[in-house]
Amino acid sequence: MRIVVTNCNTTQEMTEEIVRGARAVAGPGTTVLGLTPAWGPESAEGWLDSYLSAAAVMDALRTYEGPEYDAVVMAGFGEHGREGVRELVDVPVVDITEAAAHLACLLGRRYGVVTTLERSCGQIEDSLETAGVRRNCVAVVGTGLGVLQLEDGERTESAFLAAAERARDAGAEVLVLGCAGMTGLQRTVREKLGVPVVDGVGAAVKLAESLVGLGLTTSRAGTYAKPLPKRRVWGPPLGDRG
Repeated sequence: MRIVVTNCNTTQEMTEEIVRGARAVAGPGTTVLGLTPAWGPESAEGWLDSYLSAAAVMDALRTYEGPEYDAVVMAGFGEHGREGVRELVDVPVVDITEAAAHLACLLGRRYGVVTTLERSCGQIEDSLETAGVRRNCVAVVGTGLGVLQLEDGERTESAFLAAAERARDAGAEVLVLGCAGMTGLQRTVREKLGVPVVDGVGAAVKLAESLVGLGLTTSRAGTYAKPLPKRRVWGPPLGDRG
């Protein structure tokens, strides 16, 4: 089985970190490949970045020329694009936001999300609502750290714990890492928090493996039918891009 994990930004180092986390949980028969968009934001933080990221990720998958893959994991927490990718590709598509929330609902009645900047909270809430898992979410809390600041492990852990306490005070029985760049943090903070901590990348990889193993893929009856055949201009030819 081969899974392509798409980063939502153009930072290759983050793609590599996400892939390491995905490979750590993947089954022995699963190969994980990382895909970094050729254009778009260096980090996705806000509505503008999110919409740019969605188009860039779809463009990367549209022009992909690597080995065939069996599933796509979209590693952008709260970012747009999952519905479009489900129309675009013929394999299961698992978004880390949706995957983490579904698993959190299996572990406790109420969950909370700890993410990066406060400006991302509204997007995440909307993404959870669209996925049908918003009802059980009692809080989406920002750490005050930007995506590119997460490489400072000690600072990230401290900020995460402070935000997690706020989510737990709001009634969260399970916590979700609200950014793919936080992958791996659950192992260091779970004991300190005393509640389960779900990593979206790991959750999405295991769900993708399950869907492929069960022979299931996206329904083409209605909502995620293949895109209508028409002329679409994705951008100027590569040689004309500035």
